[in-house]
Amino acid sequence: MRIRDILRRKGDAVATVRPEATVRQLLAVLAEHNIGAAVVSPDGTSIAGIVSERDVVRRLHEHGAALLDRPVSEIMTVEVRTCGPGEAVDDLRRTMTEHRIRHLPVVEDARLVGIVSIGDVVKSNIDELVSEREHLVDYIQRAP
Repeated sequence: MRIRDILRRKGDAVATVRPEATVRQLLAVLAEHNIGAAVVSPDGTSIAGIVSERDVVRRLHEHGAALLDRPVSEIMTVEVRTCGPGEAVDDLRRTMTEHRIRHLPVVEDARLVGIVSIGDVVKSNIDELVSEREHLVDYIQRAP
């Protein structure tokens, strides 16, 4: 299975925030879309960084409530790992596990085209296992 297969099922919408958006505005986006991370992008297609709920919690501990009015650019991860739509889901799962990453933007031709979460990867693995099980059961039932 490929990343494009996941995007085909879940869609290619990506929640983005501008680097100058406040952490308070970021939290509104995360809550509105019921997501755990947003891509930081000045234009909706390029990637300046990524910011997650964990980033907020860790910085909130350091800076207190004043953090809510600071720009997202102060807490975002700048070195963003990405993947392409043609990459194998198994490879992505390994990358996410090894680097403890829960969200990976999908990039094609230097443009943001989607995002994949660890939940999406787990769901795709479960779907594959269910499909394999169904095929095996069907095969066994047809055997003479």
